[in-house]
Amino acid sequence: MTVQRTLLISDLHLHSSRPDVLAAFESFIAEQQGSCEYLYVLGDLFEAWLGDDDVSELSQRVADALSKLAAGGCKIAIMHGNRDFLLGEEFSGHCSARLIPDPSVIDLYGKRVLLMHGDTLCTEDTDYLVFRAQIRQPAAQQHLLSKSLEQRRQIAAQLRADSKEAMSNKAEDIMDVTDSEVEKQIALHNADVLFHGHTHRPDVHTHLVNGQSRQRFVLGDWDDSLWYLEATPASTELISRPI
Repeated sequence: MTVQRTLLISDLHLHSSRPDVLAAFESFIAEQQGSCEYLYVLGDLFEAWLGDDDVSELSQRVADALSKLAAGGCKIAIMHGNRDFLLGEEFSGHCSARLIPDPSVIDLYGKRVLLMHGDTLCTEDTDYLVFRAQIRQPAAQQHLLSKSLEQRRQIAAQLRADSKEAMSNKAEDIMDVTDSEVEKQIALHNADVLFHGHTHRPDVHTHLVNGQSRQRFVLGDWDDSLWYLEATPASTELISRPI
Protein backbone atom coordinates (compact mmCIF):
# COMPACT_ATOMS: atom_id res chain seq x y z
CA MET A 1 0.00 0.00 0.00
CA THR A 2 1.31 3.47 -0.92
CA VAL A 3 1.86 5.81 2.03
CA GLN A 4 -0.34 8.87 1.52
CA ARG A 5 1.71 11.49 3.27
CA THR A 6 3.44 14.52 1.75
CA LEU A 7 5.94 16.82 3.49
CA LEU A 8 6.99 20.35 2.61
CA ILE A 9 9.90 22.37 4.00
CA SER A 10 11.42 25.74 3.22
CA ASP A 11 14.05 28.24 4.35
CA LEU A 12 16.48 25.90 6.05
CA HIS A 13 19.34 28.24 5.06
CA LEU A 14 21.84 25.43 5.54
CA HIS A 15 25.37 26.74 6.10
CA SER A 16 28.60 25.43 7.57
CA SER A 17 28.27 27.94 10.42
CA ARG A 18 25.13 26.14 11.66
CA PRO A 19 26.04 22.47 12.16
CA ASP A 20 23.06 22.16 14.51
CA VAL A 21 20.63 22.94 11.68
CA LEU A 22 22.39 20.50 9.34
CA ALA A 23 22.20 17.79 12.02
CA ALA A 24 18.49 18.55 12.54
CA PHE A 25 17.92 18.25 8.80
CA GLU A 26 19.72 14.92 8.58
CA SER A 27 17.76 13.56 11.54
CA PHE A 28 14.47 14.83 10.13
CA ILE A 29 15.10 13.28 6.72
CA ALA A 30 16.20 9.96 8.25
CA GLU A 31 12.98 9.86 10.31
CA GLN A 32 10.90 10.07 7.15
CA GLN A 33 12.39 6.98 5.53
CA GLY A 34 9.55 4.88 4.17
CA SER A 35 6.85 7.11 5.68
CA CYS A 36 6.21 9.75 3.00
CA GLU A 37 5.58 9.66 -0.73
CA TYR A 38 6.64 13.21 -1.59
CA LEU A 39 9.00 15.83 -0.17
CA TYR A 40 8.86 19.37 -1.54
CA VAL A 41 11.57 21.91 -0.71
CA LEU A 42 10.12 25.37 -1.38
CA GLY A 43 13.36 27.32 -1.70
CA ASP A 44 16.35 28.44 0.35
CA LEU A 45 17.49 24.95 1.25
CA PHE A 46 20.91 26.62 1.46
CA GLU A 47 21.92 30.00 2.85
CA ALA A 48 23.84 30.53 -0.39
CA TRP A 49 24.52 28.44 -3.48
CA LEU A 50 27.41 29.49 -5.68
CA GLY A 51 27.03 26.80 -8.32
CA ASP A 52 26.98 23.04 -8.55
CA ASP A 53 30.78 23.02 -8.87
CA ASP A 54 31.11 24.30 -5.29
CA VAL A 55 31.33 20.84 -3.74
CA SER A 56 31.63 20.79 0.06
CA GLU A 57 31.03 18.51 3.01
CA LEU A 58 27.75 20.35 3.56
CA SER A 59 26.48 19.81 0.01
CA GLN A 60 27.55 16.18 0.03
CA ARG A 61 25.80 15.45 3.33
CA VAL A 62 22.60 17.08 2.09
CA ALA A 63 22.72 15.13 -1.16
CA ASP A 64 23.41 11.87 0.70
CA ALA A 65 20.47 12.39 3.07
CA LEU A 66 18.03 13.19 0.27
CA SER A 67 19.20 10.41 -2.03
CA LYS A 68 18.72 7.87 0.77
CA LEU A 69 15.18 9.16 1.28
CA ALA A 70 14.54 8.86 -2.46
CA ALA A 71 15.92 5.32 -2.46
CA GLY A 72 13.18 4.44 0.02
CA GLY A 73 10.50 5.49 -2.45
CA CYS A 74 9.97 9.18 -1.67
CA LYS A 75 9.82 11.53 -4.67
CA ILE A 76 11.71 14.77 -4.01
CA ALA A 77 11.18 18.15 -5.68
CA ILE A 78 13.25 21.29 -5.09
CA MET A 79 12.24 24.86 -5.88
CA HIS A 80 14.69 27.74 -6.05
CA GLY A 81 14.65 30.38 -3.35
CA ASN A 82 16.17 33.83 -3.32
CA ARG A 83 19.39 32.45 -1.76
CA ASP A 84 19.96 29.31 -3.84
CA PHE A 85 18.65 30.18 -7.30
CA LEU A 86 21.90 28.93 -8.91
CA LEU A 87 21.21 25.38 -7.76
CA GLY A 88 21.23 23.26 -10.88
CA GLU A 89 20.43 19.92 -12.42
CA GLU A 90 23.79 18.42 -11.47
CA PHE A 91 23.23 18.87 -7.74
CA SER A 92 19.55 17.96 -7.88
CA GLY A 93 20.57 14.79 -9.66
CA HIS A 94 22.95 13.94 -6.81
CA CYS A 95 19.95 14.32 -4.48
CA SER A 96 17.79 12.08 -6.70
CA ALA A 97 15.47 15.09 -6.88
CA ARG A 98 13.93 17.17 -9.65
CA LEU A 99 13.84 20.94 -9.91
CA ILE A 100 10.40 22.51 -10.18
CA PRO A 101 9.52 26.05 -11.27
CA ASP A 102 8.22 28.81 -9.05
CA PRO A 103 5.24 28.82 -9.13
CA SER A 104 4.11 25.21 -9.50
CA VAL A 105 0.66 23.67 -9.16
CA ILE A 106 0.18 20.12 -7.90
CA ASP A 107 -2.77 17.87 -7.16
CA LEU A 108 -2.49 17.04 -3.47
CA TYR A 109 -5.03 14.42 -2.44
CA GLY A 110 -7.75 16.03 -4.52
CA LYS A 111 -6.85 19.65 -3.81
CA ARG A 112 -5.30 21.98 -6.34
CA VAL A 113 -2.27 23.37 -4.48
CA LEU A 114 -0.15 26.33 -5.53
CA LEU A 115 3.49 26.09 -4.45
CA MET A 116 5.71 29.20 -4.33
CA HIS A 117 8.87 30.30 -2.56
CA GLY A 118 7.05 33.49 -1.64
CA ASP A 119 9.43 36.31 -2.53
CA THR A 120 7.39 37.40 -5.56
CA LEU A 121 4.36 37.85 -3.28
CA CYS A 122 6.15 40.70 -1.47
CA THR A 123 5.22 43.32 -4.04
CA GLU A 124 5.92 46.27 -1.74
CA ASP A 125 9.62 45.37 -1.78
CA THR A 126 10.13 46.93 -5.20
CA ASP A 127 13.93 47.27 -4.98
CA TYR A 128 14.28 43.54 -4.37
CA LEU A 129 11.89 42.61 -7.18
CA VAL A 130 13.87 44.73 -9.66
CA PHE A 131 17.08 42.99 -8.56
CA ARG A 132 15.39 39.59 -8.74
CA ALA A 133 14.22 40.18 -12.31
CA GLN A 134 17.76 41.09 -13.33
CA ILE A 135 19.64 38.30 -11.54
CA ARG A 136 17.24 35.57 -12.69
CA GLN A 137 17.93 36.27 -16.36
CA PRO A 138 19.77 33.27 -17.91
CA ALA A 139 22.48 35.58 -19.26
CA ALA A 140 23.09 37.08 -15.82
CA GLN A 141 23.32 33.65 -14.23
CA GLN A 142 25.72 32.39 -16.90
CA HIS A 143 27.84 35.49 -16.31
CA LEU A 144 27.98 34.71 -12.59
CA LEU A 145 28.80 31.05 -13.14
CA SER A 146 31.59 31.97 -15.56
CA LYS A 147 33.51 33.58 -12.70
CA SER A 148 35.87 31.66 -10.44
CA LEU A 149 34.54 30.21 -7.20
CA GLU A 150 36.55 32.72 -5.21
CA GLN A 151 35.04 35.60 -7.20
CA ARG A 152 31.57 34.16 -6.66
CA ARG A 153 32.24 33.89 -2.91
CA GLN A 154 33.20 37.55 -2.80
CA ILE A 155 30.10 38.55 -4.76
CA ALA A 156 27.86 36.43 -2.49
CA ALA A 157 29.39 37.98 0.64
CA GLN A 158 28.79 41.46 -0.75
CA LEU A 159 25.21 40.64 -1.72
CA ARG A 160 24.50 39.30 1.81
CA ALA A 161 25.95 42.44 3.36
CA ASP A 162 23.91 44.64 1.03
CA SER A 163 20.77 42.60 1.80
CA LYS A 164 21.22 42.96 5.57
CA GLU A 165 21.70 46.69 5.27
CA ALA A 166 18.67 47.05 3.01
CA MET A 167 16.48 44.97 5.34
CA SER A 168 17.46 47.09 8.33
CA ASN A 169 16.10 50.14 6.54
CA LYS A 170 12.79 48.59 5.43
CA ALA A 171 9.51 48.60 7.29
CA GLU A 172 8.36 45.16 8.47
CA ASP A 173 5.27 45.14 6.27
CA ILE A 174 7.35 45.73 3.13
CA MET A 175 9.04 42.37 3.66
CA ASP A 176 5.75 40.52 4.07
CA VAL A 177 3.39 39.39 1.33
CA THR A 178 0.79 41.68 -0.18
CA ASP A 179 -2.69 40.24 0.28
CA SER A 180 -3.85 41.47 -3.12
CA GLU A 181 -0.96 39.63 -4.82
CA VAL A 182 -1.68 36.46 -2.85
CA GLU A 183 -5.30 36.56 -3.94
CA LYS A 184 -4.32 37.37 -7.53
CA GLN A 185 -2.02 34.33 -7.71
CA ILE A 186 -4.56 31.99 -6.12
CA ALA A 187 -7.18 33.14 -8.63
CA LEU A 188 -4.76 33.01 -11.58
CA HIS A 189 -3.87 29.39 -10.84
CA ASN A 190 -7.39 28.42 -9.73
CA ALA A 191 -5.85 27.06 -6.52
CA ASP A 192 -7.65 25.70 -3.50
CA VAL A 193 -4.71 26.44 -1.21
CA LEU A 194 -1.30 28.16 -1.33
CA PHE A 195 1.89 26.92 0.36
CA HIS A 196 4.96 29.18 0.56
CA GLY A 197 7.91 30.22 2.68
CA HIS A 198 10.37 33.14 2.42
CA THR A 199 8.86 35.53 4.97
CA HIS A 200 9.89 33.48 8.04
CA ARG A 201 6.42 34.15 9.49
CA PRO A 202 4.86 30.70 9.94
CA ASP A 203 1.08 30.82 10.13
CA VAL A 204 -2.16 29.81 8.44
CA HIS A 205 -4.19 32.56 6.78
CA THR A 206 -7.60 32.67 5.13
CA HIS A 207 -8.27 34.77 2.03
CA LEU A 208 -11.48 35.52 0.19
CA VAL A 209 -10.89 34.85 -3.52
CA ASN A 210 -13.76 35.32 -5.98
CA GLY A 211 -16.19 34.95 -3.12
CA GLN A 212 -14.65 31.72 -1.84
CA SER A 213 -12.50 31.05 1.22
CA ARG A 214 -8.95 29.93 0.43
CA GLN A 215 -6.18 29.01 2.86
CA ARG A 216 -2.53 30.06 2.77
CA PHE A 217 0.04 28.09 4.76
CA VAL A 218 3.34 29.85 5.48
CA LEU A 219 6.35 27.72 6.37
CA GLY A 220 8.83 28.91 8.99
CA ASP A 221 12.59 29.10 8.70
CA TRP A 222 14.88 26.64 10.45
CA ASP A 223 16.63 28.63 13.17
CA ASP A 224 15.58 27.88 16.73
CA SER A 225 12.95 25.43 15.46
CA LEU A 226 12.39 23.25 12.42
CA TRP A 227 9.14 23.71 10.51
CA TYR A 228 7.32 21.50 8.05
CA LEU A 229 3.93 20.96 6.50
CA GLU A 230 2.43 17.50 6.71
CA ALA A 231 -0.38 16.77 4.26
CA THR A 232 -2.51 13.64 4.13
CA PRO A 233 -5.89 12.97 2.47
CA ALA A 234 -7.52 13.90 5.80
CA SER A 235 -5.66 17.06 6.85
CA THR A 236 -2.86 19.58 6.39
CA GLU A 237 -0.88 20.59 9.46
CA LEU A 238 1.90 23.11 10.09
CA ILE A 239 4.31 21.52 12.57
CA SER A 240 7.38 22.72 14.44
CA ARG A 241 9.78 21.42 17.05
CA PRO A 242 12.92 22.82 18.65
CA ILE A 243 16.28 22.32 16.98
